[in-house]
Amino acid sequence: MEETTRRPRRSPRPGERKLDAERSRRLLLDAALEEFAAKGYAGARVQDIADRAGVNKQLINYYFGGKEGLYSELGRQWLEREAELNDPETPIDELWVRYLRDSLDDPRGVRLNAWRGLTENDVRIPEDFAEDLSDLRRRQAAGELAGDLEPEAVMMLMTAMVAMPTVMPNAVRRIYGLSPDSPEFQERYADQLRRIVRHLAGPAEA
Repeated sequence: MEETTRRPRRSPRPGERKLDAERSRRLLLDAALEEFAAKGYAGARVQDIADRAGVNKQLINYYFGGKEGLYSELGRQWLEREAELNDPETPIDELWVRYLRDSLDDPRGVRLNAWRGLTENDVRIPEDFAEDLSDLRRRQAAGELAGDLEPEAVMMLMTAMVAMPTVMPNAVRRIYGLSPDSPEFQERYADQLRRIVRHLAGPAEA
């Protein structure tokens, strides 16, 4: 009987290792967003994140320094995403509709922010909020918002309108009689959001 010879296992090339690392990081970030959005930071378990990603949980420490680092990286990625959304040249009504459509396409970020608001006590203004307020003040000076409106109040109102279909879907069903996932609701609501924002640029009361 002939002895079967085994071929030596080929070591991965540097480019392949880089692709594997990028894939593992991407899987972990996506899994972490799912877990944090569903359970909040405190409720999400490292093992559950790793299981969802299909990788060893030690890679969370290796790539991100642990659960907190993974959480921080998601925040950094959101800042990059918002920089893409918040184009200073986009009219303010279209800007908020853009935020709405982004949240409806992927509601996990809005759900994660809801958890942050309910469970975190840090009262410092996040970097993205500070930039958004500065942008609203600039737009108000340019006449896109009535002069008697506080940009802080406008920001709270618009943030709530964008988030409500995601964080209060049952209320949407009661009020509209439609699912927040339905194209009909999304088109109607986007149109109304656009109209409401336009009204905010109306003449200021004396």
